[in-house]
Amino acid sequence: MQTLLVTGGAGFIGADFVLQARKTQWANIVNLDKLTYASNLQNLAELRGDPNYYFVQGDIGNPELVRYLLEHYQPDAIINFAAESHVDRSIFSPQDFIQTNIVGTFQLLEASRLYWQKLSSQKQKQFRFLHVSTDEVYGSLSSTDTPFREDTPYAPNSPYAASKAGADHLVRAYHHTYGLPTLTTNCSNNYGPRQFPEKLIPLTILNALDGKPLPIYGDGQNVRDWLYVADHCDALYLVLRQGQIGETYNIGGQNEQTNLAVVEKICAILDELVPQSGLRRSSLIAFIKDRPGHDRRYAIDCSKINRDLDWQPRENFDSGLVKTVQWYLSNSVWIDQVRSRAYRNWLKHNYEDRKA
Repeated sequence: MQTLLVTGGAGFIGADFVLQARKTQWANIVNLDKLTYASNLQNLAELRGDPNYYFVQGDIGNPELVRYLLEHYQPDAIINFAAESHVDRSIFSPQDFIQTNIVGTFQLLEASRLYWQKLSSQKQKQFRFLHVSTDEVYGSLSSTDTPFREDTPYAPNSPYAASKAGADHLVRAYHHTYGLPTLTTNCSNNYGPRQFPEKLIPLTILNALDGKPLPIYGDGQNVRDWLYVADHCDALYLVLRQGQIGETYNIGGQNEQTNLAVVEKICAILDELVPQSGLRRSSLIAFIKDRPGHDRRYAIDCSKINRDLDWQPRENFDSGLVKTVQWYLSNSVWIDQVRSRAYRNWLKHNYEDRKA
């Protein structure tokens, strides 16, 4: 069985990948995670006692640690999930995003290059460096524009998107300059269980359950393509095994929705599953001042991964959203754990302090 070094494996998408990898025996996992605010070891509690899962707390920007892990565990591939990923936070603190997403990715690539160059020729051919990125590097679409393709020019509009674009370019450069066998994926908005509740869907679920306002930026007509996290992880494993070295693959859910429609659907699901007398949760919707540089629309063209790797998402948006809501309804302990004082202060700073 392969051994994978997964960075950022205690975060939302990374944890889902790690859980799937161990449940389905894809691979043995070494999980390197810095454990920032959005990481949560509780996401991986069911792996306690698993002899083929190893957790290490640390930073991808620490070259000595990364080199040690590579030499000690001899992984067959690296999957880089580690990133600062929230646009709003990147507006307030861009330096954190530059440090992790660009400098951290560079340090990880450099350590990987040195490790790969010392492998036998057979192991060099088998090794892969899979970098997980975002559709936000492509910029914004109008309502009539065709969806993003892998050859769409980069045009990032937020510090977060720019930092991920910089990381993508470094990955490409390490392949073309040094021959490092890299793969890059650019995904649309993920949703599903265990997502830190600063993002739209879990924030809406929890606020609606508490009877709090449901903040929506601007007019609520910003469009996103939504990808269920388990579908994303299936695609990543497929790219890792069958993707062509040096290539980029766009991964999307083929589920374009306005932000307003997403919130309204969550309200309808909660009204059905946990009705509250005299309250229609859609009445809690509150339009707030738009965030700077807010991209109008994202949409992913998945034809390349559909054609070359025969991948399709299993969940449509309605089925995935019901599963997501049900998970949050059933995991109050997890929710209580992540609702720290710092989290509550962030919500006030980013949402409550904005004028309608």
